[in-house]
Amino acid sequence: MSDLYVGLMSGTSLDGVDAALVEFGGDAERPDSARLVAFRTEPYDAGFASRLMDAVAGRSGSRDLCDLGFELGERFAAAVLALLADAGVAASEVAAIGSHGQTIWHRPPAADRPGATLQIGESAVLAEQTEIDVVSDFRVRDVAAGGHGAPLTPLFDLLVLAEPDRDRAIQNLGGMGNVTGLPRPGGEARPIAFDTGPGVALLDAAARKLTGGRLAFDVDGQLAAEGAVIEDALAPWLADPFFAESPPRSTGRERFGDAALDPWLDRFSAEKPEDLLASLTELTARSIADSYRFLGFRPDEVLLCGGGARNPELRRRIEQRLDGIPVLPLDGTGWDGDAREAAAFALLARQHVLGIRADLGWATGAPAARVLGKRTPA
Repeated sequence: MSDLYVGLMSGTSLDGVDAALVEFGGDAERPDSARLVAFRTEPYDAGFASRLMDAVAGRSGSRDLCDLGFELGERFAAAVLALLADAGVAASEVAAIGSHGQTIWHRPPAADRPGATLQIGESAVLAEQTEIDVVSDFRVRDVAAGGHGAPLTPLFDLLVLAEPDRDRAIQNLGGMGNVTGLPRPGGEARPIAFDTGPGVALLDAAARKLTGGRLAFDVDGQLAAEGAVIEDALAPWLADPFFAESPPRSTGRERFGDAALDPWLDRFSAEKPEDLLASLTELTARSIADSYRFLGFRPDEVLLCGGGARNPELRRRIEQRLDGIPVLPLDGTGWDGDAREAAAFALLARQHVLGIRADLGWATGAPAARVLGKRTPA
C-alpha cells in the first residue's frame, strides 16, 4: 500500500484551502518520518468567503448549507488535482485524502450537555472527482466519545515535530489559536494541547470593518504597531470565562467572532482604529502567554505557525509577554508552517486507513482512543 496521503485544511480564517501531499515512513503505529512532497493553497474569492462567513455566523439556511457543501467538495477536488499535477503524482499513487472540511459550528461539551460539531465539504464529490478514497468528519467521533473534537493536529506535532533534547511549544495562529506542549521525553511533564483563544479571526475582521473593506487584514501588523493598547477595551475580552477554563478546552468563532466583535466595535467607536487593532493584537498575545500556565513546563522555544506567524507585531507582543522565551517561525525547523495542519489531516487519514486509534485524550479530553473519520471510497 502507498504511504502517500493528501491532507486538506480549510480553517477558521476562511481564506482558502491548504492541500499537502505527504509521504510517511516507518511503522504503521508510529511513523518515524513525514516528508512534505508538495503543498499549495487555493484562496477563496471574496464572494465565496463571504458566503462561508454567513454560514458560520448562522445567517445561512439549509439550502445554502447544502450548496456550500457541494461547492466546497468541488473546490477541494480542484485543489487536490492541482497539487498532484505540481508533484507529478498520479491519483492511483495516493492511498487516501484526509479532508477536515469547513467548520460551520463547534460547541464544546459542558457539564449539562454534550458537545456538537459540524464540518461541511462533500466527501462524495471529492472522491468522485479525484478518484481517491476520502476520509472526512474526523472531529465528530471524538465529540461522540466525550471529547472536544479539537485540537486534532497535536498528534502530528507529537509524532513529527517533537525533539528529544528540548522542550517545545507549537503555537498555531490561525483564526483561533492553539498550542501543543511537547516536553522532552523522560521528564515529569507530559504532552498537552488546547485552544489558547482567538488567533487572528478578530484581528482580521476588525481590520476589514475599521477600514471599510479596504484591508482584508492588518498587513504585517502595521496599524496595530502604530496604536496603543486601551486597557478598558481589552478588559471585556479578558473577562470571558473561557480564559479561566482548564484544559481540555476548545473554542471558535461562535465565541470569538462577529457576534462578539460588532458590539465591541460599537462600544468603542470613538477610539482610533490603530488603538483598537493594537488592543486586539494584545488580546491574542496576552491570552497565549497566560494560557501557558497550563503547559506544566517552561518551553525552551515557541514555534509559530499559521497565518498570524507572518505578523511581526503579533510575534513581538507574544515574545514580550513570554519573558525571554525565544519565539521563532516553525519554518525554521525545516517544516513548512503553513502546511502543518493539512499534513496533520493526511496523518489522520493514514491512521484511519490502517485502523489505528488516534490517542488524543491528552488534547481533546476524550476518555478513550478512537479511529477517527468516515471513509468514502472512490
